[in-house]
Amino acid sequence: MTEFSGFPADLFRFLEDLRANNSRDWFNDHKARYLESVVEPMSAFIVAMQPRLRSISKHYRANPKPHGGSMFRIYRDTRFSKDKTPYKTHAACQFRHERGRSVHAPGFYVHLEPEGLHFGGGIWRPPGPQLTAIRDFIADNARSWARIKNAKKVREVGGIRGESLKRPPRGFNAEHVHIEDLKRKSFYVMSEAEPEAALSADFPDTVTQGFQRAAPLTRFVCDALELEY
Repeated sequence: MTEFSGFPADLFRFLEDLRANNSRDWFNDHKARYLESVVEPMSAFIVAMQPRLRSISKHYRANPKPHGGSMFRIYRDTRFSKDKTPYKTHAACQFRHERGRSVHAPGFYVHLEPEGLHFGGGIWRPPGPQLTAIRDFIADNARSWARIKNAKKVREVGGIRGESLKRPPRGFNAEHVHIEDLKRKSFYVMSEAEPEAALSADFPDTVTQGFQRAAPLTRFVCDALELEY
């Protein structure tokens, strides 16, 4: 595997072409291009992130394997979707907590598409018991939560995000100071950048800064779920 020197510009051209030709026949005809422009540089990027991730927490894994590692598959799950196009039109990877077995575990995430880049950390749609544990931890540690959500580095990128319920969750005080956060079904902090940033050999450093910005949130989530950090 070659050292990471930036994603190739063809990564974004490939994704644009795939969006315009989202079919199995087209993809199979361009499989070699997909491997060269997406899979191989993503694997090199994940390797480059290994020591940087360990500097944040030794309990998150950066696995460069194309299948079963940190890289997301490009194949869409269309079983329960009205959109039956077979392929995703973005590239992404998740550095998951070592005790996590799915995308719903605490982790750090990188998303690349022609419109822009997103990278950060937190937890996406945890199952019911874990979500309740996080909400309970927020309710019981209101000051610590306030310090995290009001930190300048967090506010600079739009604060803690995540889709929310319309009403307060059952069992929680509707007047709680953090009720808007208690309504959330996901909790994450995301930084953004223009696509050109991914073409640089310095992109792993840029992503690491985004991960560091999200690190207090991921630590809080791990504490709520009694996971090592």
